[in-house]
Amino acid sequence: MRPIETRYALSGDVRIAYQVVGQGSFDLVFVPGFISNLDLHWEDEGYARLLKRLSAFSRLILFDKRGTGLSDRVDPRHLPSLETRMDDVRAVMDATGSGRAALLGASEGAPMAMLFAATYPERTRALALYGGYAHFHKWVMSPERLEAFIATAGTEWGTGATLPNFAPGRVDDAHFTQWWARFERLSASPTAAAALARMNAGIDVRGVLSAIGAPTLLIHRRNDARVDPGASRFLAKNISNARLVEVPGRDHPIWTGDVDRVADLIEEFLTGERAVAEAERVLAALLATRIYDTARVGDRMWSERSERFQESWQQLVGRHGGRVAGIHGELMISRFDGPARAIRCAAALRDAAQHVGIASAPGRPCR
Repeated sequence: MRPIETRYALSGDVRIAYQVVGQGSFDLVFVPGFISNLDLHWEDEGYARLLKRLSAFSRLILFDKRGTGLSDRVDPRHLPSLETRMDDVRAVMDATGSGRAALLGASEGAPMAMLFAATYPERTRALALYGGYAHFHKWVMSPERLEAFIATAGTEWGTGATLPNFAPGRVDDAHFTQWWARFERLSASPTAAAALARMNAGIDVRGVLSAIGAPTLLIHRRNDARVDPGASRFLAKNISNARLVEVPGRDHPIWTGDVDRVADLIEEFLTGERAVAEAERVLAALLATRIYDTARVGDRMWSERSERFQESWQQLVGRHGGRVAGIHGELMISRFDGPARAIRCAAALRDAAQHVGIASAPGRPCR
């Protein structure tokens, strides 16, 4: 892939790194979560997949928030307010010649996007908020849990130790764990990570929700490990013209799990048209997988194990070059460009099922 050019916008006396991808008919500004790194995003399969999907129907504007990635760091002794950080969005839009844009706010990026929409309604086309919240301590972490998180970051940052807090379903994925450790190191230093966490702890935008008039789509994973799903339900009740869609999964990052499902929802919301499946002329193989509760562990435990296996299924299908085709009850369908990859994936799924304590029955791949 051709390298994406990184440029800098000046917000006050801070330089904000940004990239522009795609040539769609409208602008979409992606406001990222806790940490980010513009260059490293493209190295993860899920993240790159998300960005390619979004840039296929928009002019996608990406940036690293102040204190993260390729942007200037913040003084931990004088932390900027959310209003100051929010204005970085305006600075990036100005630098890219964007007069009006849709905003995609993910996790901590969601309250920034909401504050921008309330402050600059004339520059906000629409809001798509993923895993967002209006009040940090109510929906994300108590003060005690926050201090424990900061203490861990101070001693283990850069090792991938924070991964269970964000994506517990990926902790057994060695490749992703290594990428996450680099993601930590290249997105923020331990001191910067602690400063970011303390800045986020002050987030409370409940007072601006009634001022948001832009059409709003809320997306939240039903068992999100980091942000309580009740956060988006609260937003749905307090933002006029808002619609909430809850999707399966517990891993919090927007680029994990069923990325295509999230991208489909965003595309349909912003364009008014359903996403068109990519046309491919290949010899395709479909793999049908069904799981069984052979140990009769009970409804609650079975539900938890089933969900864990579905997360592993999505990851393994992608790792073996396939795509998720759909879930029909207990039957999970995946698509591959040939039977060999499907067979290798079936063997990996069998091992994954045994790991979570259930049995799987991959069917014979059919062309």
